[in-house]
Amino acid sequence: MTDDHLIAEKRALLDALLVHVPFDGWTARAMTLAAKDCGYEAGMLARAFPGGAAEALDFWVAETDRAMLRVLDGRDLAAMKIRERVKTAILVRLELTAPHREAVRRALSLEALPQYAPKALQQLYRTVDAIWYAAGDTATDFNFYTKRMLLAGVYATTLLHWLDDKSEGFASTAAFLDRRLADVMRIQQAKGKLGKLFDRLPNPLGRTRRV
Repeated sequence: MTDDHLIAEKRALLDALLVHVPFDGWTARAMTLAAKDCGYEAGMLARAFPGGAAEALDFWVAETDRAMLRVLDGRDLAAMKIRERVKTAILVRLELTAPHREAVRRALSLEALPQYAPKALQQLYRTVDAIWYAAGDTATDFNFYTKRMLLAGVYATTLLHWLDDKSEGFASTAAFLDRRLADVMRIQQAKGKLGKLFDRLPNPLGRTRRV
């Protein structure tokens, strides 16, 4: 079996699985029902997702990240300020999962369990890294990590707000995201001012060396 064929089978299983997850969660039962819908034998599940439903969920997250990047590639992000690029990326990603909000809710419930927490953090990191990549971030210093840590908080809280958003076109989520990004901008500005202040202070180590 070629890699392309296996990926195609994974995607078919995932599409079928997303129909059952709202009722059965990310479980073995949902996986079995999805395989049956696709006409696959039970052994196909072990071949496609040896890690079970948790691995299928990880595949869905990665697939959605890739879909987000493809959509953003068709947007004129270069004409936007960095804050608008990040906002656009987050809203695009939420739009991609909008048909499966209950599956997202079920995923958060699963990954709240201690044994799945490390994988949940990996997924969150991959998503915010993809967002920063799309936004054109080129940081290679400590800012690389601080930007992703701050955006992880913004994305996670926005996702939770979006899950219960009943406003037209998710307008409430967009407004919530604007406020969270404004908070981050204030933190970044304060950090920059603090850095300049420290740059003007005398170097205590240099004074010690002279003594």
